[in-house]
Amino acid sequence: MVRLPFRDTHYDVRPSKIVALAKNYVEHAREMESDVPERPVFFLKPHSALIGPGEPIILPRMSKRVDHEVELAVIIGRRAKRVPEEKAMDYVLGYTILLDITARDLQAEARKKGLPWTVAKGFDTFAPVGPRIVDRRELDISNLEIGLKVNDQIRQLGRTSEMIFKVPELIEYISLIMTLEPGDIISTGTPAGVGPLRHGDKVEAWIEGIGRVEFDVLAEGSILC
Repeated sequence: MVRLPFRDTHYDVRPSKIVALAKNYVEHAREMESDVPERPVFFLKPHSALIGPGEPIILPRMSKRVDHEVELAVIIGRRAKRVPEEKAMDYVLGYTILLDITARDLQAEARKKGLPWTVAKGFDTFAPVGPRIVDRRELDISNLEIGLKVNDQIRQLGRTSEMIFKVPELIEYISLIMTLEPGDIISTGTPAGVGPLRHGDKVEAWIEGIGRVEFDVLAEGSILC
């Protein structure tokens, strides 16, 4: 569970699942040497990957390369099953920032063998969120700047207008396949510029209208378990 500021109080983020979009920005699909999908491609991250501001991203021993991916996160407010696109936004509570941290070498190995990406995406601390939740009625998400710095160097910079599949389309498609529960998160994909993280890095991510959030990066071997 992560507690984030929301309206005049705080909201306990307890998703039953994190639904994360792959290749939802054209330039990111190209940098991953992938085709642009004809329909949404998504995978699941466990809720145990979730961390909030002030908690570090941990680089696991099992991976030699861990990448950052900054994303607009949609938090579901009502149980959603077979929701039509035109009503989809009625099921949204609000928005925050999520980093889809990825063990890129493990993902590449899985892709080569035709295996799921669960190991590459599911480590503890691989879903940092923050700094707050913005009520969906207070923010037009159609064309927001989204970006990420590592050690004050810009790595990713794009706009939410570059998404291939917009939020209402995603909710309609996902809710045809699985029921979305209150608190569930849809992470809507990342712009181009993903890259590696190293021990001691400081990551800063932002989305216009939501704010900025920072995370330290630590190697698993550097901390006491």
